[in-house]
Amino acid sequence: MADKLIIVESPAKANTIKKFLGGSTKVVASMGHIRDLPKSKLGVDVEKDFEPEYINIRGKGDLIKELKKDAKDAKTIFLASDPDREGEAIAWHLAKILEDDKEKITRVTFNEITKNAVKKALDNSRNIDLNLVDAQQARRVLDRIVGYKMSPVLWKKVKRGLSAGRVQSVAVRLICEREEEIENFLPEEYWNLYATLLDEKSNTEFQAKLANMNDKKIEIHSKEDMDAILEDLKGTRYIVTEVKKGEKKRTPAPPFTTSTMQQEASRKINFSLKKTMSVAQTLYEGVKLPEGHTGLITYMRTDSTRISEEARAAAKKHITENYGENYYENRYYRTNKDAQDAHEAIRPAHIELRPEEIKQFLTNDQYKLYRLIYNRFMASQMAPAIFDTMSVNIKANDYDFKANGQTLKFKGFMTLYVEGSDKKEDDEEGILPALEEGQRVTKKKLDPKQSFTEPPPRYTEASLVKALEEKGIGRPSTYSPTITTIIERRYIEKEQKQLVPTELGKVVNKLLVENFSDIINVEFTADVESRFDKIAEGNEKWKDVIREFYGPFIKEVEKVEKELEHVELTYEESDVVCELCGRKMVYKYGRFGKFLACPGYPECKNVKSIINYIDIPCPVCKAKVIEKKTRRGKKFYVCENGPDNCNYISWNKPKVGEKWTPEMEKETNKKKATKRRTRKRKTTSKKK
Repeated sequence: MADKLIIVESPAKANTIKKFLGGSTKVVASMGHIRDLPKSKLGVDVEKDFEPEYINIRGKGDLIKELKKDAKDAKTIFLASDPDREGEAIAWHLAKILEDDKEKITRVTFNEITKNAVKKALDNSRNIDLNLVDAQQARRVLDRIVGYKMSPVLWKKVKRGLSAGRVQSVAVRLICEREEEIENFLPEEYWNLYATLLDEKSNTEFQAKLANMNDKKIEIHSKEDMDAILEDLKGTRYIVTEVKKGEKKRTPAPPFTTSTMQQEASRKINFSLKKTMSVAQTLYEGVKLPEGHTGLITYMRTDSTRISEEARAAAKKHITENYGENYYENRYYRTNKDAQDAHEAIRPAHIELRPEEIKQFLTNDQYKLYRLIYNRFMASQMAPAIFDTMSVNIKANDYDFKANGQTLKFKGFMTLYVEGSDKKEDDEEGILPALEEGQRVTKKKLDPKQSFTEPPPRYTEASLVKALEEKGIGRPSTYSPTITTIIERRYIEKEQKQLVPTELGKVVNKLLVENFSDIINVEFTADVESRFDKIAEGNEKWKDVIREFYGPFIKEVEKVEKELEHVELTYEESDVVCELCGRKMVYKYGRFGKFLACPGYPECKNVKSIINYIDIPCPVCKAKVIEKKTRRGKKFYVCENGPDNCNYISWNKPKVGEKWTPEMEKETNKKKATKRRTRKRKTTSKKK
């Protein structure tokens, strides 16, 4: 009989916590939620004041029996699901399942899975926070009503299998509106003039950019204007009229929130949102180190940049010992006014566990993300980088050229980490020679450059998360599943890193915006999020929010169902001609992705797979090579002449000039299989 039973969400987390506790404590996993709304129906009784109809999740019967048995045998039951609204709801559902033992039940949370944090949490247990539970219920019920009432409208008016959602549909709207901006964008011509100048004292060339004419900012919009300026500058002397020297400080970025972690992981290590959150979960729950299962980071769903004083002290010790006193700066960051601030920023749980020192115990993905989190946190507590700056004004007749330069004087936090950016850096600042006011510099050449204004960029996963966060749409836990859903629903496609709406996405978005404009908009979605926050704070009742929303919403649904005509989908036309009826085939989507179909269906039922040629010839016969995919999405390569006239087939993309034989392919695959087995053994041993 165990004195204490601790119920967490995952086996990995359970293994990590077991390491800290004695033998009289049992730690088990609920494997996430154990109760939820049924999938087969709405599951919300609108006639009984929106009471949710929760059921045990299918397949969890045996687990529930085990949990009840363990609860009977324990003196105290600690519900230790994740420290957020979703985790609070899981604890509440567990308490409902273990109703017979409710006198023994208490709630604990920890932001990091360390010995001190776990023991401190067990000593400071509390009741389940029903305000947090209600905030989660409000989100779940409202999203269920929106999804289950609006989606059937799409089935009837467009086609079956489509879905709508309170947050996902707003995300699709943002992407579609950005695409419209790009399509409607009219580029405008503009010119810049760069002068390459020589400082004869040091025999150093540098570049300056035309900035002003007659002390007013100059804008050049045509070649004729540029030619007139070049004519004015013929035979002109270039005189340095102003030299300003100064010092510039660059401060580090704050520790990661969920949003900034997702953005930086996308920029720096090319992780999708889904992958980032999956890998972060394993780092939080714990990996197997020589000393046992160890949680490496704090909780990864947070919108706060706050850190504990213990972590601050540990960072100070590490920085001063390894870099010196002058590299440390006690730094506090202001958290966004709309942040819940329930948890610390994402940081390493153990400062002493440097990424390089534990690399051998991590998967490659775990190492990359842990190093990113570790270095970002340490840099956030370091001194600013210091640059010596110099700005110069050079006069040529009525024209002013500007040049800026900087040299790094003290590296500070940049020793460890520099934040990435989605913006293009226009003018890189280099090093300027030691110029003096009044001196003449020699013109080596003038370089006029024509440019055109560019449309706004398409969203990437990272920039869409940033936009959703800035507009108050969703919360840290919702960004990844929202974007994953709209891609899986084929409303959006990823082209390289860019998110592009499909024709289906555009049609669905147009229908929803035109008919449910009060719901599928940024302001409504952001307002709902703020009301969820009020529920969590105990300042609003969750059923009041649902009640206020439901009346007008259901009337709108009924009106659209009655009045809206069926919407015919238009499909993107290809240049492939149907050999059966002569029509041009169109692109459609099926279970395994994009394919070609005859638009004459049902008269003509011809379909074809899409042939993707790569730009490298077949290593055997020099014909074209086709890229194909297995049903599980794994790529392989075949010759277009195969299999009758060429036996080339490979899992590996061919290389220019590569020689190939079936025996070489077998040897390569054998080596790869050995590496995969080795990685699998390592991963399995870590899980154990």
